[in-house]
Amino acid sequence: MRLPASYPMALLAALITLTPVFILMVLASDASTVFDSHNLKILGNTLSLMGLTVLGSILIGVPLAFISAYVHLPFKKLWLVFFAAPLAVPSYIGAFTLYAAFGPGGEINTVTGIETPSMYGLTGAAIVMTLYTFPFVMMTTRSSLLSLDASMVNAARTLGMSMTQSVFKVILPRVVNGIAAGSLLVALYTLSDFGTPAMMRLDTFTRVIYVEYNAFALGRAAMLSLQLMVIVGFLLLIESQIKTASEKQGRPLILFPNKWQLSAMFVAFAPVLLLAIGLPLAIFTLWLGRDGFSSFDFNIAWNSAYASAIAAVVAVIVAVPVAHAALSGKAGKVMERVTYFGFGIPGIVMGTALVYGGLQLPFLYQTLGLLIIAYMLRFLPLAVGSVRTSTEHLDPSLIKSARVLGASPREAFTRITLPLTMRGIIAGAALVFLESMRELEATLLLGPTGFETLSTYLWRVYEAGYFGRAAIPGLLLVVISACALAIMLTGEKRNQLEH
Repeated sequence: MRLPASYPMALLAALITLTPVFILMVLASDASTVFDSHNLKILGNTLSLMGLTVLGSILIGVPLAFISAYVHLPFKKLWLVFFAAPLAVPSYIGAFTLYAAFGPGGEINTVTGIETPSMYGLTGAAIVMTLYTFPFVMMTTRSSLLSLDASMVNAARTLGMSMTQSVFKVILPRVVNGIAAGSLLVALYTLSDFGTPAMMRLDTFTRVIYVEYNAFALGRAAMLSLQLMVIVGFLLLIESQIKTASEKQGRPLILFPNKWQLSAMFVAFAPVLLLAIGLPLAIFTLWLGRDGFSSFDFNIAWNSAYASAIAAVVAVIVAVPVAHAALSGKAGKVMERVTYFGFGIPGIVMGTALVYGGLQLPFLYQTLGLLIIAYMLRFLPLAVGSVRTSTEHLDPSLIKSARVLGASPREAFTRITLPLTMRGIIAGAALVFLESMRELEATLLLGPTGFETLSTYLWRVYEAGYFGRAAIPGLLLVVISACALAIMLTGEKRNQLEH
């Protein structure tokens, strides 16, 4: 039996994706200790941050999911955009601005004279992570809520239940999987995040891995990376077992609140959006007005765009055969799933592995090529998912007709498949480009000497204490992240319409 032409490239992509794991295993064999009391403290901090963030995201995300799904709001679509907007701000930007705004001598104290508590440690990190991850819970829960039929609640109300009882006894038990799916996304994001715990001075796995790397203790960094990956792998296993409702099953419930109820909802959730979106934009605007444009070298923005554009092109070139292999049979699906593993590897872990790989291959070490490989491995699933989705909706009869008329497989691909899936390819490339632009951890470890990007420049000014210089790169990163969110939401809406 002849294998599909896409299989060799897909297999190569899958093997390259697994390479960082093999490197870490080799590197960790040089570590003097596997687990000690310091590891226990790091594990405790990491799990505490994860637990508090998940709890906070549920407490904020689930009520907002109910409001956005069931409550009749004026300008409802606009409110949904506002609720999802924190996803458009990288969490390290939120950590930076909240750290700079709060505490004695912070910007709030300087501008208003009001002294606020400092924002750092476990409490500060948990607040920041919650502010920027609750939309994950909101969106998965909202999807589950919209799949429920209003007749179930109406029947419960007819049987004498109050609306509150109906929510807890009828609705919530049916959306537990949606809440769990969002919570696992929050947990995975929290485990992989480096910028927030680093800026909040909390020793989690990601921060300590970076510290060990800077101390040239690569074996120790690799051992910590593998321990972190065990936790990530466990969560990914749980996530794969959760099934959420994806199709609308009936007429949705619609609630009509009075003006006092609307006011109460606004008062309850406005502070969340003000802290997550309003405060960072206000702080950056304040710094921009104070320091102006003169302190920023716009070549840094070009560096980010240049490296990210190359990564996007490489990613889609690799993604096309992987996506086609996934639609060709079980073996192809396995290869596709393996490439998704790179997205689950935290950036700091990927960077640690590729640093060692670069040391073994001097022609790659401290080069732009190695950084682009890291971007490609990290964000390849974004391109694969986008290409596969557009390819799934392609009518197979078009390709069969071309083959009957004498076209070779290559001609059928270039003249039919490629043009008809170009929208998905462009969307995938755009997502990889935008995510690479804001990637911090891998860029810190793998960027060539003297090669600054927007994210690493932001990190340098944080370390140096020149906060005012963060205004322009911070605002650019927010705009870039907003574009990524818009593409994701547009793609999700298109998929819903097609299904």
